[in-house]
Amino acid sequence: MNPHAARSISPFTLINTLRTHRSLIYSLAKREVIGRYRGSIMGILWSFFNPVLMLIVYTFVFSVVFKARWEGGTDSRTEFALVLFAGLMIYNLFAECINRSPGLVLGNVNYVKKVVFPLEILSIVAIGSAVFHFLISFLVWLIFYLVFFGVPQITLLLFPLLLIPFLLLILGLSWFLAALGVFLRDVSQIVGVMTTALLFLSPIFYPITALPAEYHQFLQINPLTFIIEQARGVMIWGNGISWQGWSIYLLLATVTAWLGFAWFQKTRKGFANVL
Repeated sequence: MNPHAARSISPFTLINTLRTHRSLIYSLAKREVIGRYRGSIMGILWSFFNPVLMLIVYTFVFSVVFKARWEGGTDSRTEFALVLFAGLMIYNLFAECINRSPGLVLGNVNYVKKVVFPLEILSIVAIGSAVFHFLISFLVWLIFYLVFFGVPQITLLLFPLLLIPFLLLILGLSWFLAALGVFLRDVSQIVGVMTTALLFLSPIFYPITALPAEYHQFLQINPLTFIIEQARGVMIWGNGISWQGWSIYLLLATVTAWLGFAWFQKTRKGFANVL
């Protein structure tokens, strides 16, 4: 691979990289998923039981201990659990990728000095691994929904479309943080605090309407708010996607992805000197 082409910020370069290295991306993502559970007795089955246990615990804590109910829903504890879990799935996908991002290049120093290795795919590999666990969580959610409420709303078919801009946003932020983390090691600590704060500043445990009106505009700035609200709409309430909001989100996410990629490509020539 031409070193100058490898540092190009053109979107076509990225598309060509994805096409050329799709087998490598798949292999590395598969290795990450399997490696996470290597040595455990149940192995990859933990990827299924972890969200099941999490769903049960959150259901008990919020619907039994705190006796929480979702505004506009029923008094069903199971419904509350599924509403809550839908938001947590979105958050966990975001948090897993973003928390790992500052250490992606630092954790793969052996790749940095290999001119032919496409470092930009590290973020894509991390997202691929996170998406696998997201799909397992979604499967758990779907099984519980089928058991307690029957066939989901037809609008559930819109869910994959809803995730496209969200994944683009995560990818752009991941590239930016992966490069920044090489030069500023404190980034990982800052990101950890911010993602924890987002857990409680996102409409995961409560609907937006539960807050006073003057706080709604601040909550809308949160990049998770729109996706979480729309995800619940298509998954549970049978609402369609807000296409205007989705289009704006897609535009902003695409710009973020390109800027993150451009930043990564422009700074990568300094990785070897720092590491």
